[in-house]
Amino acid sequence: MPPTPCALCNANRALIIRPKNHQKLCKACFITLFETEIHNTITTNSLFSSGERVAIGASGGKDSTVLASVLKTLNERYHYGLNLLLLSIDEGIKGYRDDSLETVKRNAVQYDMPLEIVGYDELYGWTMDQVVSQIGKKGNCTYCGVFRRQALDRGAARLGINHVVTGHNADDIAETVMMNLLRGDLPRLARATSIVTASAASDIKRSKPLKYAYEKEIVLYAHHKGLDYFTTECIYSPEAFRGSARTLIKSLERVRPSAILDVVRSGEDMARLVPEEVSGGRKGGKDVLVVEGEAEGGGGCGNANGRASGGEMADMEKQLLQNEGAQDKETEVTGKGQKHDRNCEGSNRMARKLPKQQMGKCARCGYLSSQNICKACMLLEGLNRNRPKTQIQVSVEEEDNSPTLTRRMEGLTVIPGQQT
Repeated sequence: MPPTPCALCNANRALIIRPKNHQKLCKACFITLFETEIHNTITTNSLFSSGERVAIGASGGKDSTVLASVLKTLNERYHYGLNLLLLSIDEGIKGYRDDSLETVKRNAVQYDMPLEIVGYDELYGWTMDQVVSQIGKKGNCTYCGVFRRQALDRGAARLGINHVVTGHNADDIAETVMMNLLRGDLPRLARATSIVTASAASDIKRSKPLKYAYEKEIVLYAHHKGLDYFTTECIYSPEAFRGSARTLIKSLERVRPSAILDVVRSGEDMARLVPEEVSGGRKGGKDVLVVEGEAEGGGGCGNANGRASGGEMADMEKQLLQNEGAQDKETEVTGKGQKHDRNCEGSNRMARKLPKQQMGKCARCGYLSSQNICKACMLLEGLNRNRPKTQIQVSVEEEDNSPTLTRRMEGLTVIPGQQT
């Protein structure tokens, strides 16, 4: 059987089957097509402006490594005029982050980009290893996610940069959509599906140039380009809720290759239906109204087992006729003694304004927050409150005139004058 030719150039032998659409491509055409799609995402969404300083959130993994490589290539090919830097966060996870940071340091040399490393220990006084030892392995990703987001912003502010790009890919976005659907958190879904996130209360915006790139294609690109990246998974992530959403998304992809992008697009469509007052903004500069009384009951149509008995539909029709007859006689109280005819157009349901989400700054750390105290400070307060105080007793010379002096150092209580 003769070799299959590339679907694009029809000259070279096809070596790659694209996970996105099963298109058969040669190595050169795949790399060019992948980079062109990222370029189209950047230009369509106007992610960058000429002369802008951009920090790449670099973890040493495949996504951030490919992002750094592609942005460097496209910046030189299409003359974006960007000043690119690498920004890494050291969460303090031994056996994982310390090794991946070595990869980031090599990438900084390979791509000729400055590198800035910000650690949890210097920002919060805690490493993730210490957090896990305190709270256990369940729920620790909540701490890490909150701390990491704030650490990226603080690192960017330290460098005087107001734009951070991250390596979130289509699989990540689809997982986030699924997680927020399972949790019923549509406001967060609306924010997570946006390719650019920013707020008037913060000078730093974020963007996701790899938003529509499949994870498998990112791995293929890294392999065929010979990129240097770190492959070990975080030792604490198997306990995360995201793992369940990831398993579901991968199962859907096996049945339907386009399922990942289908979920992403569906998330974007649902996000447009969420009032911006809920998601942190305004729609068209106007207040958005929400109609009460439209939520369906838990059982949906029919009875509890999903089927209707013979008399239920007849009873429902009779009830609807009674309601229509009673509607003509009803009036609605709208405020201080005023009555409103329910037959007026658009008044058959009560409407109310949703409370706006007022974004401000944390009273303790100054970070962006919709509350007086940001979530990171609240988490730190709980950690510091429960941090154990270890008492260490040491001996001192007899001529010490203050044997009862107590010295406190980093959570350790040292009492001089007593033998251990």
